[in-house]
Amino acid sequence: MTDSTNVPPSTTVDAPPSASARAMGGAPSPVLTLIVLLSTIGILVYSAFLLNPAHRGDVIPYVAVIIAESVLVFHALLSMWTILAGSSDPRDFDYYRTHSKLFERGSKGPQSQWPLLIKGTERTVDVFITTYGESPDVIRKTVTAALAMRGRHTTWVLDDGKSDEVRELAAELGARYVRRLSSGGAKAGNINHALTLAKGEYFAIFDADFVPDESFLVETVPFMVDPKVAFVQTPQTFDNLHTTVARGAGYMQTVFYRFIQPGRNRFNAAFCVGTNVLFRRSAIEDVGGIYTDSKSEDVWTSIHLHERGWRSVYIADVLAVGEAPDTIEAYSKQQLRWATGGFEIMMTHNPLSRRRNLTMDQRIQYFVTATFYLTGISPMILLLVPSLEIYFDLRPVTASISVLTWFLYYAGFYAMQILLAWYTLGSFRWQTLTLAMVSFPIYVKALYNVLTGRDVGWQATGTARKNSPYNFVVPQILFFLFLSLTSMVAVYRDISNGVATLAMAWNVTNTLILGAFLLGVVRDARLLRRGIPDTSATTPSQPPAPRTVVARPKEHPTDFPPVYEPATLASTGPASQRNTP
Repeated sequence: MTDSTNVPPSTTVDAPPSASARAMGGAPSPVLTLIVLLSTIGILVYSAFLLNPAHRGDVIPYVAVIIAESVLVFHALLSMWTILAGSSDPRDFDYYRTHSKLFERGSKGPQSQWPLLIKGTERTVDVFITTYGESPDVIRKTVTAALAMRGRHTTWVLDDGKSDEVRELAAELGARYVRRLSSGGAKAGNINHALTLAKGEYFAIFDADFVPDESFLVETVPFMVDPKVAFVQTPQTFDNLHTTVARGAGYMQTVFYRFIQPGRNRFNAAFCVGTNVLFRRSAIEDVGGIYTDSKSEDVWTSIHLHERGWRSVYIADVLAVGEAPDTIEAYSKQQLRWATGGFEIMMTHNPLSRRRNLTMDQRIQYFVTATFYLTGISPMILLLVPSLEIYFDLRPVTASISVLTWFLYYAGFYAMQILLAWYTLGSFRWQTLTLAMVSFPIYVKALYNVLTGRDVGWQATGTARKNSPYNFVVPQILFFLFLSLTSMVAVYRDISNGVATLAMAWNVTNTLILGAFLLGVVRDARLLRRGIPDTSATTPSQPPAPRTVVARPKEHPTDFPPVYEPATLASTGPASQRNTP
């Protein structure tokens, strides 16, 4: 590959950015900056209040609160810092110059067959669509949109679900089809296997339920003019926010994609999220392929690339729209995979270690990633603290601290966090607050799995629909019953004493939040059982890019590549089988 070849401007044609690509990020506004600064002050004031020896209560609840709140405060402060850092656009002069000369002047035929040029040399691109049991209708939308993307590329359906229906679908649409003999390495193994067949200089990855915009390659390929760029990541955004779980999961990721990833991009620490991404093949070969020893192959691959000195790019343009987990089962399994990957990094690949070839900024960002899911365990500790006072008269702070005093300091931390979420999401999303508070059983299990070396298995997010949702909320139900009983005891005690206590108010609030979550689970279970989406739901957290799915034109070439089947890939099988659409 020669990125230094020049071509006269007269032989090229401008290719402006697609109007359908909507930006999610950018420099923080003055209002956001003010909110972040006030939130930081609130965090510091609350921390000083907790650490003041004069306010220290009984040892057990005090230590529990300090541990839980320290995790939350640490991550809140790092989030504030990262958000404020997200002010630079990764597009530079070389990008825009390459973007303007991406297509040769006078190119004819469907735009999906126009050669992609970097400094006058055509670049080859493969597009991988990974499938594992998703509905053929879902896969059809994604494959059709992928085939229609502007710029010459080869579309591959990587079917680990071993579905004859998906094979026929790929043949009908004109995409290459690959079915492995084994499923080793899960999604990462699926991609690595495809790389032994596909030979493009770059390759894009889309999950089966993420429909790409036609401009995906036009907006991402020009970054590859920099030979040190390993991958270009774009955000995940969703259009199925019709259940409590889907809205909570979708909104939870909004702040990450709008503000955290752009901030990390400034430190060359934005990481791959597994879909909607374009890779440089030589970079992946440099680290031995997509990482296969974890179900969070995306983060692990990213850290290995950064350790080898490669550069990552994150752009906040919405260039693919997908589906958030809309059942508690799908959400639980997704979060379990993600949390397990984070804890694996924390336990086995500490980014702060001197052995890691990372910059200090990258070390900090990856350490935040590795420890992030501890913030999901902290609420469990805080749920139990009020009961220590209600049953055993053990208080985290001295009895001289009034409810009002505690609330003012507490509000300085949490109210500002809610205000920040309200501003970044456009309105207050109670589903996000609820889901963040009640997901602790998932993260406890993930930590236990890493400590004991248990394999969490693999399941695509969009395929988890067979089990009762109540099987996945047993711990939350037990906590709700315990907190409900404790709230009744606390209310009775306070009425008898004639004084409203902090423990009672705290415990009742926790009970209501858990109860709201369980009601949402019941409601979602009924909706999904009937197959009726909640049309009263609020709009998605980010307006999705228009999902214009363009059918393959009749004049599209018919020299589509072969379909691969199990016998084809065996040493005794035929080399290929031609499928003509």
